[in-house]
Amino acid sequence: MDQNLRTIDWNITAMDKGTTGAIFWLYQDSIRLTLADRIYYILLIVQGIYYPLLALVGVPMNIITIFILARRQCGLSNCVTTYLVSMATADLLVIILDLILRHIPIVYREQFYFIQSFPVCNIHAILLYAATDCSVWFTVTFTFDRFVAICGAKLKSKYCSEKTARVVLGTVTAVSCAKNVIWYFVFIPDYWMMNQPAFCILDRYAFTSPVWVAIEFLHYILTPCVPFVLILLLNALTVRHIIVSSRARRRLRAQSSGESPKDPEMESRKKSIILLFIISANFILLWSLLMLFSIWKRMYELEYYAVFLDDIVQEIAFMLQLLSCCTNTAIYAVTQTKFREQFKKVLKYPFTRILQFIKRLEELNH
Repeated sequence: MDQNLRTIDWNITAMDKGTTGAIFWLYQDSIRLTLADRIYYILLIVQGIYYPLLALVGVPMNIITIFILARRQCGLSNCVTTYLVSMATADLLVIILDLILRHIPIVYREQFYFIQSFPVCNIHAILLYAATDCSVWFTVTFTFDRFVAICGAKLKSKYCSEKTARVVLGTVTAVSCAKNVIWYFVFIPDYWMMNQPAFCILDRYAFTSPVWVAIEFLHYILTPCVPFVLILLLNALTVRHIIVSSRARRRLRAQSSGESPKDPEMESRKKSIILLFIISANFILLWSLLMLFSIWKRMYELEYYAVFLDDIVQEIAFMLQLLSCCTNTAIYAVTQTKFREQFKKVLKYPFTRILQFIKRLEELNH
């Protein structure tokens, strides 16, 4: 049994811990609740609004992003476009499998209690964790591709191509799916309906098995600990290379022309780097809290009590991690002028068609 249980959890059934249950306990038993418990239940109520809104925004935004990028009219190379489309697709799958089919039913458990009659949680876990791995590792592969493009002049022509991108992304997808098949045997098909990292009911042998602990540690080390390290390392090396090369180019241009006019090559590289760094920073900032909490929780279960983190941290971590799947559209719109233009056209298209239809009707009437 998890020792990090809230004091009032002993008296609350699983059915009462959704949004409706949180409102009930805040209203009926607010005097007995500690400050931490009040914050926890207020956060559950916030999630009841936040998660549906995130789904309503995240699904159409990622679909629009995939549509715009797939048309290849944003001035990006085919290689970069392939990576960005794959990242948006993986984010869309995470929104569907994690946000819509996991977190929303947990927050609104009273309305989604029927889900427990579908014994497919272990299959759901495989798909969810595979999609999450793809979402994370696609960011890593994109970062590495940009690192090679900027720092590896000799390797750039061979590696930074659409064909290579497809091979890399296909390999990551296959490995992610194969890696997460293990969850089919660790979980049983029934849903736990609790807001914990393990949202399915564990097989009874997994509770006491050291293999289960090893699997969980390996899971959180590979996603997202290793990606964190790789992204930070690659970005650091990229920044170092840019600083060194930009200084050298400025000196050469100053010696040849006697002044330092604008360098088109460096301006183009600057835009590419801004996109890369914002995507990397977005991933690191929004994933870091969940990574820290997940590692701490496993350490706590192994009786490492030096640090205590409240369940409130976990709830906020989930909210931030899911937000990361909905922010890339905004990033592209801010950093890419042509994407912003295409995005405006897509948003205006339904209204344009309606106006055209109304004009045709008026012409026919006249």
